[in-house]
Amino acid sequence: MRKLFLFFLLLVSSFGFAQSLNDYKTVVVPLKYEFLKTENQYRLATLSKFNLNKVGFDVYYSNQVVPNDINRCAVLNYDIVKDSGFLTTKLYITFKDCYGKIVYQSEVGVSREKEFQVAYTDALNKAFGFLYELEYQYNGGANVATVEQPQRQERTEKAEKREVVEKVETAPQSTPVVAVDPNELLFAQPLAGGNYQLIDSKPSVVIKLYKTSDANSFLAQKGNQQGVLVKKDNQWFFEYYQNDKLVSEKVNVKF
Repeated sequence: MRKLFLFFLLLVSSFGFAQSLNDYKTVVVPLKYEFLKTENQYRLATLSKFNLNKVGFDVYYSNQVVPNDINRCAVLNYDIVKDSGFLTTKLYITFKDCYGKIVYQSEVGVSREKEFQVAYTDALNKAFGFLYELEYQYNGGANVATVEQPQRQERTEKAEKREVVEKVETAPQSTPVVAVDPNELLFAQPLAGGNYQLIDSKPSVVIKLYKTSDANSFLAQKGNQQGVLVKKDNQWFFEYYQNDKLVSEKVNVKF
């Protein structure tokens, strides 16, 4: 009976812990993580932003300016943490509020892939799988604290006055579509671990694809350009950032 009570208590606590994500709409994603050497190594920042956008969050990289009308305590700080593992890659994700308190921490995503790029991608996608299970839905942020200490408010007001002069344009921009030869059919050649490479008629490899938790999207690498391949209205598009602008190229693929 005591064990049943403790289990119920843990279940209720975990539910309330996870549900608090619904109080937030905006997430800041760092470009570099403690266990990595360079920014966006293995495209983990890009993959994180992609998944968080898909969940339903508004996402900003840490080097971008969050609009002034968003209260800083209505913003979550995202992080990826690497757990120790023998012959495995283990990652989990965390969200912290403006005071450094953990609002949500996923279960550990585990990959046994040997190649670093594939292993990190696989482990992170599995960690995001637990987040998807929460079925996040923004509730308007009713429970997010918006009242700060008087000194903090004063500093914020001064900062806002300075930023009036240096106002940053935040209006959304349309996504340019760069056409790829629609007559060039690429064939998806299966690789280990559920990955693919797209080859042309020569044959030569045009794009490499790495699986995600969604069958309609892949991490993609085209030469030195890295991005994602996503399916929209039964058509495939290779999307990537160029000079901070999202570029979308239509790709004719046969799986």
